[in-house]
Formats: sequence, structure tokens, C-alpha cells
Amino acid sequence: MGEVSSSFSGGTPSASKKEYYGGNIPFIRSAEINSDSTQLFITQSGLDNSSAKLVKFGDILYAMYGATSGEVGISRINGAINQAILSIRVKGNYSSLFLHQWLKSNKDKIIDKYLQGGQGNLSGSIVKNLEILFPKKDEQEKIGNLFRGLDNLITLHQRNKYINICSNLTPKVTASLNPHPDFLILG
Repeated sequence: MGEVSSSFSGGTPSASKKEYYGGNIPFIRSAEINSDSTQLFITQSGLDNSSAKLVKFGDILYAMYGATSGEVGISRINGAINQAILSIRVKGNYSSLFLHQWLKSNKDKIIDKYLQGGQGNLSGSIVKNLEILFPKKDEQEKIGNLFRGLDNLITLHQRNKYINICSNLTPKVTASLNPHPDFLILG
């Protein structure tokens, strides 16, 4: 993969330096690689005086450490990353959407091969050395878009299922709050 992309990871500004936090630069952590917001923000001074690196909207973000190892997302914001995230930018004739979907669909294989028993961390060199066969660019785009569409459909289905569960539970939960049970309307 190193031949078709460039990659880098970041760092964390010193927590003991209050002036490094509370700025306007979103600080993306592993659990936030698929989010359009962050809980932490750093200052320009925090960025300048640490190994934190800036990522751009559309960069592939790959979690390398801990419970989120192998999770992959496409950055929805410009922000800074820490050492637990690898930012990947594909070159010329390669599709970031295809590579994102490939990493996502091969997560378990990568974890099984490089993390014994789920313990340990991935590294930039492991990811750079992954062997991936790329079809022509137009095919990459079609495949990437197909899987993104499927992901969106699955998310929509899960959201609808959650709404259905909540709407079925609401009357049961609120029934005990009704001071006039003889006026209870069942749906």
C-alpha cells in the first residue's frame, strides 16, 4: 500500500500545558474517526509544540491502538490527529473510497494476522506493507460507491429499527406515569 499512498501519524500535546488545549483546532482521537465533531480542541501552540499533525477533509483515518485497532474512517473535518491514528492519502490513479472499503472489509484479517489475540498495536509500517490489488480507477470508484451505498443502507435500517423499538417502548414506559389509568389509550 505504501506505493500508492502517503501516510503519517500524529502526537498528543502535553496535558500539563493548559495553553495547548481549548483552541479552535479539532483534535481527532481514535473513537472519533467517523465523526464530524470532536470533544477536544487544541491551540496552534499545542500543534506547533507537539507531534500532532493536521489531516484534511477526505483523508483516510486508520486507528492503530487499543480497542479501536483496525477501525477506519474518512475524515469529515480538518483537524489534528494523535499517535493512535494513521492518516492515509492515496496518490493519483487510486481511489480513497476503494481503499477505505478494502481496509474496512479486511479489518478482521489484518487484526488476526498482526495482533496476537487482539493484543498489541498496529503500526504505520504494517499498514504501508499491506498488499492490495487495485482494479482500474473507474472500477475502484464503482466498487467504493457500491459499498458506501450498502453501508448507508445498513445504517438507515439500524436507525429505523432503533426508532421502532423506542416508539414501541414509550407507551409502556410512560403508562406508569399516567394518573388516570382508566383513560389509557393503547395503540
